[in-house]
Parts: sequence; C-alpha cells; structure tokens
Amino acid sequence: MNEIEIPPAAVQLSFVRSSGPGGQHVNKVATAVQLRVNLAKTRIPLATRKRLVRLAGQRINSRGELMIHADRFRSQARNREDAFDRLEALLTKARQVPKRRIPTKVSARRKQQRSETKKRQGGKKKLRGKPGSND
Repeated sequence: MNEIEIPPAAVQLSFVRSSGPGGQHVNKVATAVQLRVNLAKTRIPLATRKRLVRLAGQRINSRGELMIHADRFRSQARNREDAFDRLEALLTKARQVPKRRIPTKVSARRKQQRSETKKRQGGKKKLRGKPGSND
C-alpha cells in the first residue's frame, strides 16, 4: 500500500497559552500545541493528498500547511501527543479509498407494488369523508 512519509522538516510545533482548564496556571504556561505540517514537503500520494485536503477543510491555510490546534489537556506533553494522534487519524481516514457507488434501478414489480399501495391508501382516505360525497 502507498506509504505516507512525513519528514521532520515538514513538521513545525509551536506552543501557545491555552484557553482550556487549569485556572491561574493557564495564564502562566504555554500548554496548547499548534502542529503545522507543510504538505508540499511530505511524500503523500496525490489521491490521498486530495482526500486529506477535502477532509481537513479550513485547517489548511493558504500556504498549504495543515494546522492542528490541541489544547484539550492541561499538560504540554499530552497536548503534543493529542495533536499527533489527530494528525494520524486524519491521515488514516484520507488513506481510505471511498467505495464506488453502483447505481441501481427500481424493479418493475416494486414500482407496481408502490402504485397499488398508494391506491389502497387513497381509497382508505376517501372513505374518511362525509357520507354521500365519495365520487
């Protein structure tokens, strides 16, 4: 299977102050992680890269960098791990080739059954009217 290779030069980590849990600690320590992956420097097959761009949506900036912001945890180490886990999950999802849909037709018998059911329902509803007005 096509291997995805992300060299260390394509990955950039920066640490910023988090807005998550932590009380006063949040105001002093940069625990949130911003992971940037320059897609141009990676070895990702073209089809997989297209699916990745579609899946990532607005997380890809104008310079072609995939940005993942992780501030779920109070520690920098856990946020870094979380960012890499989310990158891995995104790559795994992008690697999966969507199953091609095979268009099918409704059978003639099924169309006939539907028509009969509709006539039966219509007949039932017609009987709900006032007596003598069933024309």
